[in-house]
Amino acid sequence: FGDDKVLVEKYLTRPRHIEIQVFADTHGNCVYLFERDCSVQRRHQKVLEEAPAPGMTEARRGAMGEAAVAAAKAVGYVGAGTVEFIANQDGSFYFMEMNTRLQVEHPVTEMITGQDLVEWQLRVAAGEALPLTQEQLRIDGHALEARIYAENPDKQFLPSTGMLRYLRTPPAVQFMRGGDVHGPAGIRIDAGVREGDTISPFYDPMIAKLIVWGKDRDEALSRMRQALASYHVVGLSTNVAFLQRLVSSQAFRTADLDTGLIERNQKALFPQPEPVGIDILALAVAALLDRETRERRIDAADQHSPWTHGGAWRLNGGAARQLRFGYGEQMLDVALHANAQGSTLTCAGQTLPFTANCQADEIRIDLGARRTHGHVHAEGDDFHVFSADRHVLLSRIDPLAHAGEAEGEGGKLTAPMPGKVIAVMVEPGSIVTRGTPLLVMEAMKMEHTISAPADGVVSEVLYGVGEQVNDGAQLLAFAME
Repeated sequence: FGDDKVLVEKYLTRPRHIEIQVFADTHGNCVYLFERDCSVQRRHQKVLEEAPAPGMTEARRGAMGEAAVAAAKAVGYVGAGTVEFIANQDGSFYFMEMNTRLQVEHPVTEMITGQDLVEWQLRVAAGEALPLTQEQLRIDGHALEARIYAENPDKQFLPSTGMLRYLRTPPAVQFMRGGDVHGPAGIRIDAGVREGDTISPFYDPMIAKLIVWGKDRDEALSRMRQALASYHVVGLSTNVAFLQRLVSSQAFRTADLDTGLIERNQKALFPQPEPVGIDILALAVAALLDRETRERRIDAADQHSPWTHGGAWRLNGGAARQLRFGYGEQMLDVALHANAQGSTLTCAGQTLPFTANCQADEIRIDLGARRTHGHVHAEGDDFHVFSADRHVLLSRIDPLAHAGEAEGEGGKLTAPMPGKVIAVMVEPGSIVTRGTPLLVMEAMKMEHTISAPADGVVSEVLYGVGEQVNDGAQLLAFAME
C-alpha cells in the first residue's frame, strides 16, 4: 500500500461493558474501588448496573484495577473518575474511555464498599489524602441499580412526559456516613422528583435510581424484584414493568451478560399483554365499592346513620349488580351478587366467593380459597391496579353516569409521544384519503408520521413546525367522510 496506512480494530461479537471506579488525591495516592458491570443497555444507554461484576476473578479484577489506576496516574488525575473497558467473554479487556466525574451508577460501589464517594470528593478537594489505601478496601455483598425512566419501552423506549400524579415507592433509607449503609431493607432510592412534579421534554427523563443490596447476587435480585413491584407511578409511562421482566429473565438471572442482552431476548422482555383475570377485576371492584362507601359517609349528615353503610344488602333476598370495565379495546363484564350468606363475583363464566379488606389504597381479596392483594389508585372512572408485577389500567364504563354528556366530538389525531413537530403537510380544508401523511414529529432522533385514519377533511391544524408537543396532545381536528 505504499505510504498508506490501514487501521484495523478488533471486533467483539458479545462484549461486556465493565468499568473501574478510581480515586486519586493531590498527594500522589490513587486507588480503585473495584468494578461495575454496565452491560445491560438500550440504545447504548445503561439500564441496569451491578457490582461486583458477575464471574469476575480476583486476578482479572486486579489487572483491570491496576490498568485503570495506571491510566489515571499517567495524566496526573485528581478526584473521582471511571475508566471504562470493553470486555470479551474470555476475560480479555480493552480500554474504551475515561469519564472524569462521579457517574450515575456510583451508588452500587458505595453499597458494596461502605464508602461515601461524595464525601471522598470533598475531602480530596479540600487537599486531604484519600481516606483508605488499596489494601484497606473490601467488597461486601452485591448491589444492583435500576434506572427508573419516564419512557415507553413498547414504543422503542420513547420518552414520556407529564405529571407524576401518583407516586409510591418501597421503604428505603438514604446512604448514611458512618452508619448502616444497607439500611433495614437493603434499599436505597436517589430521586430528584416527587409526587406532583412534572417530567418535561427538556431534561433527561430519569425519575429515580433504585439501588438494592444483598449478601450475594441472588439476594440482591430477589430484593430488586420486590422493590420494583412496590414502585407505582401514575401520570406517564415508565419502564418499571420492563425492568421487572428484565431482572426476572433467564439471561439476567444467570448472568449471561453482554451489551446485546435486550435485543437477544425480545420475546421474553416484550411479551404479548396477558389477559385480565378475575383477580385484577376483583381488586378494581373492591376499590370501587370502598370509594362509594366513603363518599356516602362524607355526604351523610349523621355519621351514625345505617344509610352510611348501605351496600348490596336487601331485606328479603339477594342483590345483583352488573359492572363493566374497559381494558384497551376490550370490554370486561363483572357480576357482583350478595345475599345473607355473603358475596360472589362472576367473570368470564367463573364464579367465586368474594370478600375484600381495604386499607388506604392497599386491598386484600379472598376469592374462595384464593387470596390476592394489590394497590389501586382511582381517578374518576380510571382504576390503576398494581398487583404482583403488573400495572393494569381499567376504565369503568357507566352509561348512566355520562348519559347527559355530549356524544362524539369528531375525529382527533393525538401525539403518540412527546416531541417536536418537524413537518406539516396539510392545512385546514385539505381533503385527504386514508393513509395520507398529515404531520411528522421527532423525539430522541426518531421520527413518527401521523397519517389520516380514513378518508376525510382536515378541519384544523393545532401545531406548527418547530413547536413542542406533549404526549397525547391533539394535533389536528379531522372530519371523516
